[in-house]
Amino acid sequence: MIRPRLLPVAIAAMAGLFVVKADGLIGLLRGDAAVVAPARAADPPPPPPAPVSAARPAPAPPPQALPVSAPDPATVAERALLEQLRARRVEIEAREQAVVAQEMVLQATERRLARRVEELGALQQRLEALDRARTDREEAGWRGLVRTYEAMRPRDAAAIFNELEMPVLVEIIDRMGERKAAPVIGAMRAEQARLVTAELARHRARRTAAN
Repeated sequence: MIRPRLLPVAIAAMAGLFVVKADGLIGLLRGDAAVVAPARAADPPPPPPAPVSAARPAPAPPPQALPVSAPDPATVAERALLEQLRARRVEIEAREQAVVAQEMVLQATERRLARRVEELGALQQRLEALDRARTDREEAGWRGLVRTYEAMRPRDAAAIFNELEMPVLVEIIDRMGERKAAPVIGAMRAEQARLVTAELARHRARRTAAN
């Protein structure tokens, strides 16, 4: 008698539990809707899309960056070697140009020196010619004096030689012949004759040493 009464009670309890769960679920759904509705009302409406002109083409997409690969060590070493060789070649070319320029300067200097030597040689020849001409004129003058004194009598020539300066007297007697000079020296004063004889000997010794 008791068991048939329990079934309706269990059914009623299950129905009440279902009603409670359904009521809670409905309340939860309403709460979510109330939360979402104000949030959507607060957001501003999205701006309308700008009209796209039919004549303007669409912007091209940005180029994609290519992946950067690490440099090859062999290539880096080869480039460094080429740079060193290029720098060495530039240095060698600069040195060669400097050597060529120096050679040109030396050649120009040699040409100037050669011309200078030629000019000095010509000048020396002119000086030697002038010196010979001067010597010839002096010798001609001395010879004229010698002939004058050789033509005089020894006593007259000796009287003049006693008063002449020693350098002039030595030059005249040195150019006179021995047979002409001996009588003149013999007629001179003894002291003057002695001095001129000693000076004449030294004069001839110096001339011999110079030759």
